[in-house]
Amino acid sequence: MGEKWKRNIILFIASQTVSLFGSSLVQYAIMWHITLETQSGGMMTIFIICGFLPIFFISPFAGVWADRYNRKRLIILSDTLIASVTLILAVFFIMGYREVWLLFVISAVRGLGQAVQMPAVGALIPQIVPEDKLMRVNGVNSSIQSLILLASPVASGALLTLAVIEIIFFIDVVTAAVAVCTLLFFVHVPAHTKALEKQKAGYFKDLAEGLRYIRSHKFIRRFFLFCGLFFILAAPMAFLTPLQVARSFGDDVWRLTVIELTFSAGMMGGGLLIAAWGGFRNKVKTMILATLIMGAGTIFLGIVPIFWLYSALMAVLGMSMPVMNTPATVLLQQKVEEEYLGRVFGVLSMISSSMMPLGMLVFGPLSDYVRIEWMLVGTGVFMILVTILLLARKSMLEIGDI
Repeated sequence: MGEKWKRNIILFIASQTVSLFGSSLVQYAIMWHITLETQSGGMMTIFIICGFLPIFFISPFAGVWADRYNRKRLIILSDTLIASVTLILAVFFIMGYREVWLLFVISAVRGLGQAVQMPAVGALIPQIVPEDKLMRVNGVNSSIQSLILLASPVASGALLTLAVIEIIFFIDVVTAAVAVCTLLFFVHVPAHTKALEKQKAGYFKDLAEGLRYIRSHKFIRRFFLFCGLFFILAAPMAFLTPLQVARSFGDDVWRLTVIELTFSAGMMGGGLLIAAWGGFRNKVKTMILATLIMGAGTIFLGIVPIFWLYSALMAVLGMSMPVMNTPATVLLQQKVEEEYLGRVFGVLSMISSSMMPLGMLVFGPLSDYVRIEWMLVGTGVFMILVTILLLARKSMLEIGDI
């Protein structure tokens, strides 16, 4: 592979960073536009659901496509699709047509693009990067994504203050064009073996084969079960903490801003930490450490009475996320056979996109009747139990010791 992989991965991550920044700007701009124009929680919920449903339903099929076809081309196709619908939206807005339902449709199509992109990206990285460098590369990538998530709300808000929303739409089109051109002309990754073969099996047969593979693979099966339960339990920590802050510490906007910034800064720091440290030799032990910290941190969120201590805990929780996610991603990239990578990451995308919203269907309405502090303590305890029962087992530790 030589040193050529370094150039390819730097250009690939750079292209995805530019594309993600543009997409994040648009996402926040549309959210705030709907909030200001409708002032309706129901409308905001519909917008979020329209973006989430395509990812949930399409991801498994997108995983099949990522195993059957050239993954780089799939990423280019998804970026082009997202940019095209954003350009159409900009034209409609310039013409004065600003109906809310149009934003819902655009959100759904952008979600479709994301669903195609995510499994392809997860499966393409190990095609570019040597196995022993995967932890460092995924850690750096996680930090960059966290930085984008930290910067994009601020940048989007500033742009909305200084210019019309159509400008943000056009910025997204330009960033997507830069990403597509970079991938097309400068990132050279040969198609994987299965993509070069004539596809004899149908989509559903390939999908069923992928699901059988997941079911027969002890580590993947148990890890996906852990992810599903853990994401459901993490819903109050992820979504209800702003409401808890408003109720317990005061409804000042700056307080909500502080907890968002500290969490995002923690994520960025965690990505840099795992990239520099590399984690324990046994990757499952690194995941266990991070999830135990998340469980304990969630418990303390329900206990601490001082806002600045609460904010520090949010930073610790943010830091623990990439320390858990990065070794998990690397283990999948190392353990899963190349011909199944797309389908495995497709199912993982479906799980990660659906379990937290599913958790909110339970914990959201419950928060009107039960103190959020109690929910945080309870879910934190169950996070620790799920970690001990599913991850901290001899069979899982043996798999993590590569």
